[in-house]
Parts: sequence; structure tokens; C-alpha cells
Amino acid sequence: MALTAAHHTTVPPQPPENSAPEVVEAGVRPLPPVLEHPAPPPASVLVGVVLAVVSAIAFGTSGPFAKALLESGWSPAGAVLVRLTGGALGLGIPTLILLRGDLRPFGTSWKVVCGYGVVGVAFSQLSYFMAVSHLSVGVAMLLEYLAPVLVVGYRWARVREVPSVGVLLGSALSVCGLCLVIDVAGGITIDPVGLCWGFWAACCNAAYFVLGARPTKGLPAIGLAAGGLAVGAAVIGLAGLAGAAPVVTATRDVTLAGNPLPWWLPAAGLALISAAVAYGFGVAGSRRLGSTVASFVGLNEVLATILFAWLLLGEVPGPMQLLGGATILAGVLAVKLGGAHA
Repeated sequence: MALTAAHHTTVPPQPPENSAPEVVEAGVRPLPPVLEHPAPPPASVLVGVVLAVVSAIAFGTSGPFAKALLESGWSPAGAVLVRLTGGALGLGIPTLILLRGDLRPFGTSWKVVCGYGVVGVAFSQLSYFMAVSHLSVGVAMLLEYLAPVLVVGYRWARVREVPSVGVLLGSALSVCGLCLVIDVAGGITIDPVGLCWGFWAACCNAAYFVLGARPTKGLPAIGLAAGGLAVGAAVIGLAGLAGAAPVVTATRDVTLAGNPLPWWLPAAGLALISAAVAYGFGVAGSRRLGSTVASFVGLNEVLATILFAWLLLGEVPGPMQLLGGATILAGVLAVKLGGAHA
């Protein structure tokens, strides 16, 4: 039905210059514009990759530092408690300065902070150190980094995000590499207890990437890392008091790179490098890259761990394990080329 003006002098509003005329049929309401999620700018992606790689290298020192302490009489829970407590203190001070003493953002995001601290920090590290006590550091780390495949499966099942061909290829390469690492053909003997702890560590590590990538209103990345480390330390401490995870420490010298060193040196490395730097940079990287890409970039931790285990502990992986590690890391390139961003 045509519409007529109430007065012949009324001038209808003119469309903006260079715009196409809008045609509206009678009785039909125009659809709202479709908003697309813009891809992150290249600079942000580059910064995210750098942060994730630095985090992976820092995480790679945890296995050798922890194993040196474990072999000197420490329990896995004791090593985890020192690591998380020191890391929480190392990140807590700059967090308070950044927030100007305002702790309300922690209350707003307490669910993410608690989940990240309990599963992604406490359970993840305790499981990994338990695996290290039964396996070589390199094998335990490669088992833990089945996590990226679990992240892909989680997003597929949880948010119905169908992975691209590149992501599926990267996952398949990771699984094949894992089979080579644990030598399913039977060339080496793998402790089944250590194997179970390694797979459980992978599940917790997947939670670390998923929760670390979630936005927290008003709480910066370093705040989530500091809060998670504090929660994780509290969980391990309570478990130690209850006798569920005995906390045992020792003050005798440890051996690193064939040299006797004071116990506090690897303990400080666990707290400041393997915790504060690793978790702080890791959360910041995950928020820029998303959980899937961050988890695959984090596979660089495998290379760093094997390198540090060789330099500090003299643990040299076999040819089959090296081939498996290379195959796992090939999944990183496949996922990146596949365009994973979530």
C-alpha cells in the first residue's frame, strides 16, 4: 500500500550519499544486520604466539627441576606446593599493583578462578609430577600434551564447533606421535601407573587451556594466573594436612647437570620460572590465541622439556621417542594452517 505525505511541502528524509536505496515491502520487517566476529589483528596474534612460546619454554623447566627434588627425597605434593605458593607470591604483588588493591574482580570471576586453580593448576601439576616419579621427564611431558586433542574434542562436543580438516589432521598427527613416544609396538617398557597419571595430567592440562582462555570481567590475565596459583596452593596444602597427598621436603643437595647444588635453587626455579613466568605468560597468550591454538602452540613445551631434561638430568630420549615428538609437533603447523582460532 502506498503512503502519501500529509502536506505537499513535507520533504521526505534523503538517504545518505552513495548509499543504495532501501526497498521495503509492505508488511515485511527488515532483518537486522549480521554481526561477524572479526579475526584478531595480526599484531595481537603475533604477541599471543610469543607469549605462548615463552610460557612453553618456562613450563619446560618444571620437569627437570621437580625430578631433581623428587630424587633428593621430596614428595610430588611437596614440590607442587612450593611451586604454586612461590608462583602465587611472584604474581600476586604485580596483580595487586595493577588492580590498585581492588579485589572485587576476583569475586566477580570466582568460578573461573577456582576451576582454573583446582583443575588447571593443582590437579594438573600434581598429576604431572606423579607421572614424572614413574616415567622419564620427556615421556611424561609427551603424555600430558595429548591435551590439545582433548581441547578439540571438548569444543566439538560442548559448543558444536566442527573442527576443520587442518585441526583434525593435527589431532591425528598428535595421536600418532603419542603412539610412537610410548612405543605401542613394545620396544620399551612404560610404567602403567605413570601412564595413567600422564593421561590424567592431559585431561587437567586441557582444562588449563580452556579455562585460561575464558574472559574474566575486570580481572587481567596476570590476575587469573595469580588467583589460580593461590587456589591451587591452598588445595594442595589442605590435601597435605588431610594426609591425601603427603607433603615431604628435604634440605640436602640435589644434582643438576652432573653438579651438586643447594636444594633451594631448583625450588626457586620451580616457583619463579616454572610457575610465575609460565602461568602469567600462558594465560595472556591463551586470551589472544584461543584455547585450541594456544594448546597446540604450547606443544613447544615438549621440545623445551626434552632439551632441559637432557642438559640438566642427562635423560636422552630414544630414536622412536624423538620421531614421536617430531610427529606431535607437526600437528601444531597443521592446526595453525587449518585456521583454528577458538
